[in-house]
Amino acid sequence: MRHVDLNADLGEEVTDDAALLAVVTSANVACGYHAGTPAIMRAVCAEAAARGVTVGAQVSYADRAGFGRVALDVRRAVLREQVADQVGTLSVIAGEEGAVVRYVKPHGALYHRTMDDEEQALAVLEGSRDLPVLGMPGRLLELAAERGRRVWHEGFPDRGYADDGRLLPRDRPGAVLTDGARIAERAVGLAERVDSVCVHGDHPGAVDHARAVRRALLAAGWALQGLG
Repeated sequence: MRHVDLNADLGEEVTDDAALLAVVTSANVACGYHAGTPAIMRAVCAEAAARGVTVGAQVSYADRAGFGRVALDVRRAVLREQVADQVGTLSVIAGEEGAVVRYVKPHGALYHRTMDDEEQALAVLEGSRDLPVLGMPGRLLELAAERGRRVWHEGFPDRGYADDGRLLPRDRPGAVLTDGARIAERAVGLAERVDSVCVHGDHPGAVDHARAVRRALLAAGWALQGLG
């Protein structure tokens, strides 16, 4: 039996979290720095625990105004403490709701910055204890593996890729896909080479796209299983 994870960003106040949690197997929970509140984190963690969905900490720059999509120059020591604060806050809330934070995944600008910036990548690792790391190939995953941390690779069926294997910037043509059938088809192809397929949760079609991806993966013979 082939296994793959289906993850989405939750707790960002822009989609139906409960509906997405009925579809995905792992939830990247916003920890308050780019979106989310303690009350929202609590609701997501409680529903995730009830449904057996794995919880991960989606850490970000302190950038609620820019939804975490603005690259900020933050000193390593400061970013380390910010990551630790986010992981710690979510861990406490998750524990109170019967869930456990199983991995860390940077969000937005921090996600892309840590693929190349070693200092920022190290800050994320130092602030997230020994949690496994979810992301795309780059410096963060390399450093995590060097330190004995478990790493999981993910792919994005609803995003366009550049020739170098990175995601196209969102302002480029073809960067964000909206056709559910096409997204589902691409998800099946990605499942062959990643551990987790990510459907973005920050647009109106997120739930429908996630459902289409889940159906396509199951039809292709994949068993869906949360990370960890």
